[in-house]
Amino acid sequence: MTTDTDVQSSLFEPGDYEAANDHPTGVRSPEPPEAAYADEEPLHPINWNLLTADEAESEWLDLNAWVHWLRATYGLAPTVIPPYWHRHDELVWELSALHTHWLNAYDADGSPSSPLAWHRDFADARNRLREWVSTSGTKLDRDRPTRLTTWPGEEPADATSEVVIEDRDADFVTYVLADVAARRRIEERVRAIARASCPPTSFHQPRSSSPFPQLGDLAAGSPAAGPTVEGTPT
Repeated sequence: MTTDTDVQSSLFEPGDYEAANDHPTGVRSPEPPEAAYADEEPLHPINWNLLTADEAESEWLDLNAWVHWLRATYGLAPTVIPPYWHRHDELVWELSALHTHWLNAYDADGSPSSPLAWHRDFADARNRLREWVSTSGTKLDRDRPTRLTTWPGEEPADATSEVVIEDRDADFVTYVLADVAARRRIEERVRAIARASCPPTSFHQPRSSSPFPQLGDLAAGSPAAGPTVEGTPT
């Protein structure tokens, strides 16, 4: 089983956040899709609700590196991609979909016009990101959870307050550690429920058609052993 310490170590693999010296923005460009996914299964949509702990850790790291490259390459303001995007589900889902779309658009076997299609969709995505960032209230130097409207009959949402953003990367690691640990606890509960609902199978020796007592019958004191005298089969 992977512990929180193991997860934290993997989040700090050397080179994950290194900058390329030859890049004018100081940000390493993502690997081409064919190199990054050469030994993996074909691209598919990422459903964050269904990821295992290990899958989520990998997706978080890939998405974080790509978003870092994206905002630096296109000069995106915090009104489009704020530092604490990882703490807002609406931003995570949008950016994750955009990332998968980018990988598909720049696949070596894709259409030469796919990058243009991606940029058209990127323009639409930026409009949605601005709307959600504005609604959520997250900013460059402060953040608060996205406020949810309470419907009639629901419990009122807990009051939230803004927090000052001091170290974005440290917060990202803390958030991902908590997410991975929560997913692992769910997996452990599911396994425990599965074990409880499927008790060990009892193996019964089929009764022989032989007229003579069988070893299992004798050991169990079965009537098939015949009458006994002072505990000895006759």
